[in-house]
Amino acid sequence: MNPPPPQLWLNALLAAIDHAQRGLLRLWHALGLTGDSHGQPAWPWARRVVGETLLIDLGLARQLLWCLAAIVVAVLAVGLSLAWKRRRLPVLAIGALALVIAPWPSASLVLGPAVPTSFHTSPTNFDVGTIARGEQVYAAHCAACHGADGRGEGPLAQTLTRWPPTIVSPLLGRRADGEMFWHVLDGMRDARGAITMPAFAGELDDRDTWAVLDYMRVLSARTGAIVFGSWPVPLRLPELTVQCGGDAPRSLAAWRGAQRVRVVLADGLADGRRDTLPLEDPRFQTLVVTRDAQPLRDVPQFRAACTAVSPAAWDVFAQIAGIEGKRRIEGTTLLSDRDGWLRARAAAGEDAALLCKAGDGGGTGVRQDLTALVLEMDAEPVRFVKGGFVH
Repeated sequence: MNPPPPQLWLNALLAAIDHAQRGLLRLWHALGLTGDSHGQPAWPWARRVVGETLLIDLGLARQLLWCLAAIVVAVLAVGLSLAWKRRRLPVLAIGALALVIAPWPSASLVLGPAVPTSFHTSPTNFDVGTIARGEQVYAAHCAACHGADGRGEGPLAQTLTRWPPTIVSPLLGRRADGEMFWHVLDGMRDARGAITMPAFAGELDDRDTWAVLDYMRVLSARTGAIVFGSWPVPLRLPELTVQCGGDAPRSLAAWRGAQRVRVVLADGLADGRRDTLPLEDPRFQTLVVTRDAQPLRDVPQFRAACTAVSPAAWDVFAQIAGIEGKRRIEGTTLLSDRDGWLRARAAAGEDAALLCKAGDGGGTGVRQDLTALVLEMDAEPVRFVKGGFVH
């Protein structure tokens, strides 16, 4: 995978543009100048600044940066002229000169098509229950064309005017959530107006649409791990409910941002044997995931006692792990960094391998010492491009 551009100024420019557009949308909505679309403020214009183009055309990005600097100079000149009336004309002349000599880029290169939901964000929090619901939606409405594995080779794919895109790709993962949401409901057409993907607005509601988008991320990770040995796009630790011994259940989100998480898929605990539970590791907060999603009782000292009590957790993590064939899913471990990004996987009896490196995802799949892996996770935080902007 190609990492985000290393130029700090470009990352800062993209972040500023993204924040500016979202801020403008919030202002327009607060002033009542735009309404809602699918429960969130609707982008009122047919165009938006496309970070995707700026990422691949550094010359264009530099032009835009100089133009923004010229605008800042002009605004400062106007403000200074109001306060310094004796030098008003020279100061205004400097501001005007900055605007004249600025290398204004073509609007057609900087602006691209937008839809009302371009800046929508998913309200699901990537919850395991929503992902499980999305799997059902995908099987019923998407698999026939996109394939059960998401590689675009479903039984109806060859009947379409254009072959379905694979979702096991960083290209699809870079698309903004809101635009993916819109395309699912509104469909897609080619340059001649022919339908390349049917609209599902009459069949799926908002909840199901967000759910299937969540599941597509899991499916992408599963197929990527099986076929390529890596996760094509960064994947957050799914949201679920955790219970530690006799404590009250709480959200897994409480762990994010403070500590690394080790997820262990441990089955066969129904016989009461707690000595098979993983030992605690001071480098991680350990989460045990079982098929029955029942809280653990009478856990021996130094053994992991926190378990996922969300019923869909086992199936979701098993798919993310991407373990198949003769390798056992029981005992598989997934590791996340302090920011909540899943980074590595270790099948039962194997060393861990980094499946998501800094950049757009995609790891080496090379097994390495756990301490070295942890150090690499901490030294290289995940940064990836989504919707044309670096996250």
